[in-house]
Order: sequence, then C-alpha cells, then structure tokens
Amino acid sequence: MCVTIIVGNNPTQEVRTMNEKQKKELREWIWAIAISLVVIYILRSFVFSTYVVNGLSMEPNFHDGDRMIVNKLIYHIREPKRGEVVILHANTKSDYVKRVIALPGDTIRVEGDNVYVNGEKIVEPYLEEAVRVAHEAGMPYNRIDQEEITVPDGHVFVMGDNRSHSRDSRSMGPIPISEIVGRSDVVFFPFNSIRIVQHK
Repeated sequence: MCVTIIVGNNPTQEVRTMNEKQKKELREWIWAIAISLVVIYILRSFVFSTYVVNGLSMEPNFHDGDRMIVNKLIYHIREPKRGEVVILHANTKSDYVKRVIALPGDTIRVEGDNVYVNGEKIVEPYLEEAVRVAHEAGMPYNRIDQEEITVPDGHVFVMGDNRSHSRDSRSMGPIPISEIVGRSDVVFFPFNSIRIVQHK
C-alpha cells in the first residue's frame, strides 16, 4: 500500500516554489561560470599567458617544445633586469624567447665566450656547464661576437643561451622594451622538466 502525504493545503504552490528555487540555483551557476570566464580572460590577456618554445636558441636551458607560463604584468610594474628570460615579439607572426643581457644605457661587447657589460665581464651561471664542456672539447661555446655598442633608452640587449645558434640582438640590434610580452616564470611541460625559471 502506498501512502501519499501532502504538506500544506496547496500542492501546486509547493511545486511552484521548487521550480523557483531551481531557477535561482541555475541563475547562480550561470553567473558563477560567466564571472569565471571573465576572470580567466583578464588573467590570460593582462596577467599570465602560455608560450611554447620553438627552436634550439635557448638550449641547454630550454628545449624545443617546452611550455612556459609567462608573467605579462611584471614589466608594467618595473623594467626588465639582466639575466631575465623574456618573450618578445619577433615579427607579426611569431615570438622569441631570449635572455636580457644589457639594459638601457649599458655598453656591451661579446668576445667569444666572454660578455662585457659596462667594461666588466659578467658571470653567467646558467651557461657555465655548457661552456666548460665546449672548452674540454677544444671549441669555443660562442662563435658570434659583438662589437661594443651602447643600448639606447627604452631598449634591451638580448641573446639566446645557445650562443652560436641564436638570432638575437647581435643581428637584430637592441629590442624595444615595448616589444617584450612578459617574463618566463615556470616551465610546466614536459612533466619531467617542471620548474621555476631561474633568472640569474
């Protein structure tokens, strides 16, 4: 035997109340999803983005196919610093990943594996092992030199870590800071290479 218990005097009113509650929950879900999409759009447009390394110019520290999280906000707050790995507009179709070597007003020259900024040889710990291996094999690590120049205001001098196989400021000249998309902060793929990017 089935017993139906009706609470209240108006079952139709109870059904109507349930429908209104479901509609309210649906509206709340729609608002939550809409707000989430807006936040994601803002973050991707103005704060963070992703970038896939294309080519060998940043080996041995970054490899073809590496995926990075790029901080797009940082250079709206401050200027780039030496040693930072940046993404910059190469042309209308592609971007480059390079390392900042010299800043506005700096003088820079490159003689083999030695890089001089403002007359002083800089230390590049991110290349020490690669340079050592090349020297043990009887070869220079870098075969593209740069006569001394002064970096103009509003520009930076960038180079790839793979010094002998990189198209950078040695051929393109100093890069306008306005062409920098952001700083590479995290490598998140492949999974065995996940790390926070070291900028010095």
